[in-house]
Amino acid sequence: MSKRRLKLAVTLVGLMFAASATAMAQDVTGCERTQVQDPPRIVFQCENGLVIEAEAASAFNIDTAAGAARPDEVDLEADAMLIEVEPGSGPFQVRTPHAIAAVRGTIYAVDVGPERTSVFVVRGHVSVSRPDGSDTVLLAAGEGADVAPGLPFAPVTWSAERAAGLLSRFGQ
Repeated sequence: MSKRRLKLAVTLVGLMFAASATAMAQDVTGCERTQVQDPPRIVFQCENGLVIEAEAASAFNIDTAAGAARPDEVDLEADAMLIEVEPGSGPFQVRTPHAIAAVRGTIYAVDVGPERTSVFVVRGHVSVSRPDGSDTVLLAAGEGADVAPGLPFAPVTWSAERAAGLLSRFGQ
């Protein structure tokens, strides 16, 4: 490996570690943060029954509106999160480079890769759209959508294997 490539690889690993460390250190209004092993992840248990589980290497930022008791939005840049929102507890959404997944009460997972965002609903309903709010679809329990720039997307019933593969990353 050339010195230039080695330097680039070390820089990328450093950036990934810094993003992960930033997420792990983030304090969130109205939430208690816990690190969990097997599989490694960060769990934020928030007021009104909001639970956010993020893979340990996820790159994200949790936002709380001024004066709010708990977060109302996550910006997820890489890897996956499992979200539980109790019905009636208020709106919540996950924004990614490819999609917005918004809910009122449900359990769902969002997985961000370089080319697409995948959303899977465990319970309830999730509205999924492009980052500009266009092309909105409604997902029900057992359905998912893969959102990629310039490609159409629609609700699809996920196979048990695909759903289990994503949920196993959260010990489910």
